[in-house]
Amino acid sequence: MTAHDPKFDTLPTDLYIDGAFRPGADGTRFDVINPATETVIASVASAEIADADAALDAAEAAMADWAKRTPRERSEVLRKAWELMTTRLEDFAHLITLENGKARTDAMGEATYAAEFFRWFAEEAVRADGLITHAPASGARIMVQHKPAGLAVLVTPWNYPAAMGTRKIAPALAAGCAVIIKPASETPLTMLALMPLLEEAGVPPGLVNVLPSTRTGPLVDHLMHDPRVRVVSFTGSTGVGRTLLKSAADQVLKPAMELGGNAPLLVFEDADLDVAVEGAMLAKMRNLGEACTAANRIYVHEDVADDFTQRLTKAMSALKVGDGTDPSVDVGPLVNASTREKVAEFVEDAVAKGARLECGGTIPGGKGYFYPPTVLSGVPETADCVHDEIFGPVAAIQTFTDQEDVIRRANDTEYGLVAYVFSEDFK
Repeated sequence: MTAHDPKFDTLPTDLYIDGAFRPGADGTRFDVINPATETVIASVASAEIADADAALDAAEAAMADWAKRTPRERSEVLRKAWELMTTRLEDFAHLITLENGKARTDAMGEATYAAEFFRWFAEEAVRADGLITHAPASGARIMVQHKPAGLAVLVTPWNYPAAMGTRKIAPALAAGCAVIIKPASETPLTMLALMPLLEEAGVPPGLVNVLPSTRTGPLVDHLMHDPRVRVVSFTGSTGVGRTLLKSAADQVLKPAMELGGNAPLLVFEDADLDVAVEGAMLAKMRNLGEACTAANRIYVHEDVADDFTQRLTKAMSALKVGDGTDPSVDVGPLVNASTREKVAEFVEDAVAKGARLECGGTIPGGKGYFYPPTVLSGVPETADCVHDEIFGPVAAIQTFTDQEDVIRRANDTEYGLVAYVFSEDFK
């Protein structure tokens, strides 16, 4: 699929500021690549500092009116956005697959998930309850009211180009705030395509602004140091999160961070292995493993390790790899070449240190950033993949015998996002 496909004749590819698409201040553009074919989908405008200032001005003006609207008015706009997106899930899923690579099933799941944030926060918009109480010492009346915090800067990742945007936009709009969203450079098209839908739903010009850019660091730092910005929301790596938190401290911004993960998955000797393998497939292979919630370290009791490994290897080997636009494909490409190289390096490192390759592990020839579903057993504690996010379709299995020891190992990480446990005894 290339930029010459008729489907993309009207695809928005400029910055979205103050309710209109416009080129960047200096005319710079960058290519968005289809990871399945390595062809160019579109050329997208790259925002600079002058564009950030224009977006700030537009957001400030739009919020002045939006914050005064009743919760019910804001709720109805969000409800309309959900209704409109629900009728266009196929289109959004197709675009997600083209720029991100995920298989159609995953893309449809994301599109549905993304739309739901508009419905959820349409209902939450009218529940901004306050509080009246009495001071315990003086008996004075204390009244608490919730007010819009202010302009919000939203920075989203490439692994969920629709859902990570809507989950930030919807609550901000529900609360009465205006937003400036910086989508990942790998996947800006989905968020740009959402803007005409929001216009149709009744979102006023300037309330939501989209700034794709290849100069993410300077652009976001500039936005965060503008006194009109009061909130920063970021989903991405822990390293970048630390940097943003330091910048947020300069202006005492309210941060909302969803950072990296290194999720352990524990399979105890009494687990139902059919359930455990099914759960491991979901936890590992949802979104091709390109998720911070993906199972990264799989600990299996020695008594069932061989059986579990055989079953998981069979399930992983059965997955069909290919272009995600084909409905029969289970596993699409990784998002770019560097991500695939990192995954391949994790596998090579683990095998060099003694892990056994049960399936996969070889980059296929031809175009596309494909990496096959891979199972490693006997992964040593010293393997790099044990201590970092794999972010790919690699299941790294270790064994254990002692419950207290495996809990210690599972907790031996700086990440604390999610964990999975399979057992018939949860006492």
